[in-house]
Amino acid sequence: MRIAGAALNQTPIDWANNLRNIEAAIAQAKAAGVELLCLPELCLTGYGCEDLFLSDWMPEAALAHLQTVRAWTHGICVVVGLPVRLHTRTYNTAAVLRDGEILGFAAKQFLANDGVHYETRFFAPWVAGETTTAQWEGQEWPLGDLVFEHKGVRFGFEICEDAWRPDDVRPACRLVGRVDLIVNPSASHFAMSKTDVRYQLVMKASRTFNCTYLYANLLGNESGRIIFDGEILVARNGHLLLRNQLLSFKEVDLEWIDVDFGAELAPTEIVPLPAPDEYKELNQAMSLGLFDYLRKSRTRGFVLSLSGGADSSFCAVAVAEMVRLGVLELGVEEFKRRSGCFPEGEKVVTQAGAGGTAEQVVQDASVGSQQPATANQQLVRQLLTCAYQGTVNSSDDTFNSAKELAESIGARFHNWDIDDEVAGYVGTIQGALGRELTWKIDDLALQNIQARVRAPGIWLLANVLNCLLITTSNRSEASVGYCTMDGDTAGSISPIAGVDKDFVKKWLRWAETELGYAALRHVNALQPTAELRPLEDKQTDERDLMPYALLNRIERLAFYDRLSPRQVLTTLEGEGTDFDQEQLKTYVRRFYNLWSRNQWKRERYAPSFHLDDYNVDPRSWLRFPILSGGFAAELAAL
Repeated sequence: MRIAGAALNQTPIDWANNLRNIEAAIAQAKAAGVELLCLPELCLTGYGCEDLFLSDWMPEAALAHLQTVRAWTHGICVVVGLPVRLHTRTYNTAAVLRDGEILGFAAKQFLANDGVHYETRFFAPWVAGETTTAQWEGQEWPLGDLVFEHKGVRFGFEICEDAWRPDDVRPACRLVGRVDLIVNPSASHFAMSKTDVRYQLVMKASRTFNCTYLYANLLGNESGRIIFDGEILVARNGHLLLRNQLLSFKEVDLEWIDVDFGAELAPTEIVPLPAPDEYKELNQAMSLGLFDYLRKSRTRGFVLSLSGGADSSFCAVAVAEMVRLGVLELGVEEFKRRSGCFPEGEKVVTQAGAGGTAEQVVQDASVGSQQPATANQQLVRQLLTCAYQGTVNSSDDTFNSAKELAESIGARFHNWDIDDEVAGYVGTIQGALGRELTWKIDDLALQNIQARVRAPGIWLLANVLNCLLITTSNRSEASVGYCTMDGDTAGSISPIAGVDKDFVKKWLRWAETELGYAALRHVNALQPTAELRPLEDKQTDERDLMPYALLNRIERLAFYDRLSPRQVLTTLEGEGTDFDQEQLKTYVRRFYNLWSRNQWKRERYAPSFHLDDYNVDPRSWLRFPILSGGFAAELAAL
């Protein structure tokens, strides 16, 4: 049988988009002679519908829209994910359709309720072995723990989380000997190195349960925070039959394979994947995440306050990489059409380059040099506008870093200072208080006003251009509140808030050498600094806080491993560091104190992407009370 999986880039309750992609996938499958097609989990509604799953109307609308899909299934068997609501409970199901008919609905038995998932809020788990019926306008179909048959091939289901449970409880353990094929429609979020875990899961299942295993995942930034990599896997008895390229810019990625279910295939040892390149993985996920966020928010591009430091430089390069990778896969014209940011019919001009090749260039202006800009630079110029907002505390190093980077990638670059605005606010408050504000007494306030004064101008620029304002805080800053609310945190999207500062610095060095962003040499030679104190103070982030590598380690032990302050300290001491016990105690106390008093800031961050195996976003991965005892007893006991 020719079987296939299709990764779809869906959007919550965007019925037109979702049905269009489903129809396209079925049409492509038919054209390829596919006989059984698996589409991803909840692909009809979108996975990220949140509390809409608790309504009566939305699941009912999904069931009504499923009737449209029926007409497309003549000559093929198709699996479509959607919610079904029965007796005030919503179930996550996979509908099986064939020849214009609905054969039934397989229901998800285990729900993801950790990390970024809160499925138990929306769905009820199905009980193994039980069945019932679903009804719609006088029609009735079986629903529950079901096995189906198509052209002599019997198949059953695991839906995403079902496959992540122990082998002795997951649905597959009850399908051994009853089916030839296990189908898994999934909505499994992206995290760096996760594909290796997922690969092992599918490969081992095919061998353990002596079956063919078909897996199809959602694709793209579906609803804002979570990115799906669109992985499609087919395995049989430990043999890998099919694996696709992840994180595609396509709306539909269909992959098929012929499987001879009548032939024996002896179990084999699983061949491991090559070690993942997390820098490349993050680059691809960030690029796709930004592209989808841009087009689904229906805005015209991005605006960035480019300080010349590590975080803002990362964000600038991320937009350039979005363009490069998108154009590489889609081509210039399709990239422009899909983004929705370019006037209809606008063309990119080409001219002959060296060796007779066609180099695409900018007609109206070069970007910071006498050389014509490439097509990618032209696209970046239209999609990214940067501004350097200096003060007397800003250095020539960061200005040069920002200017050269913006020009090298093609971004529009503006430069203005904000000293008059800062002086105006400081003067107003000095008049109100009847005293002078000084660095000795008012250090944090004088730092914050500089960061905060940058927000109105850059917001105005973003509003005038109808663009998304990028905010540049990273996860390490979010943990300890090393940011100014309504200042450097002001923005529409915070793409790197899920990435720690140490990784940011390493990624920038990788991007300089491996991706060829030579202008990053400036920022890679600098110590991270907020540049908010007088230059003679030689302010650096790590002097204000602690070494970033240690901060990240404490954070992970505290909130990924969920250790107590005492356990964190003991673990650090056992690992061996360059710090004595008293210095480690100081840093552990500083981290927990700063963490506890800054939860309110994390609650107000702009939406961020989930890119690592954890993050500190209270709206996705990590919840913590805004008001708490702040670990006072635990820290005193150190």
